[in-house]
Amino acid sequence: MSKKPVKVPHTFVLLFALIIVAIIGSYVIPAGEFDRAKDPNSGKTVVVPGTYHRVEQVPQHPFKTFIAVQKGSIDAADVVFFVFFVYASFYIVLQTGALHAMIGGLLRMLRGKEIILIPVFMYVFALGGSIFGMFEETFGFIPLFVGLAIAMGFDAIVGMSMVFLAVGMGFAAAFMNPFTVGVAQKVAELPLFSGMGFRIVSWFVFVTMAVVWTVRYALKIKKDPTKSLLHGVDMGKLALNHDELIEKKATGRDKLVLLWVAGTIGLLVWGVIVKGWYFDELAGLFIIMGIASGFLAGWGPSKIAVTFLEGCKDIVFGALVVGLSRGILVVMRDAKIIDTVVYGMSVPLSSLPRWLAAEGMLVVQTLINFFIPSGSGQAATTMPIMAPLSDLLGISRQTAVLAFQYGDGFSNLLWPTTLLPVVCSIAKIPIQKWWRYFLPFFGFLLIAQVIFIAASVFVGLA
Repeated sequence: MSKKPVKVPHTFVLLFALIIVAIIGSYVIPAGEFDRAKDPNSGKTVVVPGTYHRVEQVPQHPFKTFIAVQKGSIDAADVVFFVFFVYASFYIVLQTGALHAMIGGLLRMLRGKEIILIPVFMYVFALGGSIFGMFEETFGFIPLFVGLAIAMGFDAIVGMSMVFLAVGMGFAAAFMNPFTVGVAQKVAELPLFSGMGFRIVSWFVFVTMAVVWTVRYALKIKKDPTKSLLHGVDMGKLALNHDELIEKKATGRDKLVLLWVAGTIGLLVWGVIVKGWYFDELAGLFIIMGIASGFLAGWGPSKIAVTFLEGCKDIVFGALVVGLSRGILVVMRDAKIIDTVVYGMSVPLSSLPRWLAAEGMLVVQTLINFFIPSGSGQAATTMPIMAPLSDLLGISRQTAVLAFQYGDGFSNLLWPTTLLPVVCSIAKIPIQKWWRYFLPFFGFLLIAQVIFIAASVFVGLA
């Protein structure tokens, strides 16, 4: 008798279960807090090392399980609405057909050699993640690359990897990401973007690993489509027909839309690097891009509005997941147990040998990213503890920053409390399918991280 395959619970069920676990934890885990002060180097409010203390227990009533859904959604409102606006704006561009014409041109130009697009775009997105901390800004590209991958004879996982896996690798192994490396080095009182040579080597290795993993999978399913993890999954409007795209020629309006989108992306890069733009400014920029693209395509205001709403409907699941996952953190924050978790994970490191403690920092930072899925937020919480601890252990502060950087970054592609469920929703990929694809690769990433951390200890990375 054959066994039934084990089914991973729906993402909502999984996240709601974690809220329940957090509620139970509020009764079991001792409440505690660090004192906090403004750091003169980074300008951020950070924890004060050695100030952890117990506070009165704040057990959360079971009713808070349901309240957390509402409070989490409000707490994450900036991310929720950013996801809505960015995706819906790109959806307008997608519906104009201009991007389809661009894909058709690429397919005609690279007939039979489409595979080279995978490494080209992956290195480009990885550079964006490394140089100016690009991450959420790429979400609008995902439908385009999913469609491109399907049209080339691959699947949506390949398309998602070309964007999300690539930018995630660049973000995690960055050599000058201002939101992770920059903040962590400021808190650790290190010269800004120091140790760059080591990080450039690290970046190239990790990104190349991702490229090889993606190309290997793409070639396998090109040869036998039944090997696709998404075989039989209906991709809806994201599934583009190869032959139709080949015949699709760009009109004058298509070229205007594409030129406008390219200009918007250029402005985005300038705004992030020079002006420090973030969610508010970027959302406004994408809204302008969507509306103007509709007008350039010859649409009227009502059609633009209707198409924008269609895009919003398409991403409702992903946006709601953000609020639900934030509910876990809201419960832990209200129960005052997040600092206890961070403190409890850091204490055992002080009794480990030097090289093992460095690897322990990597493990701790990876686990903490489940509870604090914000690069700058995690840096402000953990680096004031890890930096002086590294001094006591005889480990360079640069190694402590590297452990934070890896632990925070690579697990963004794994934990359900990060934006992973949103990306899976955009790409129409069930999260359990992504995990089947990514988990074996994450194992290789862990080995590589351990090697680089050990190397940084050995060479005394400064």
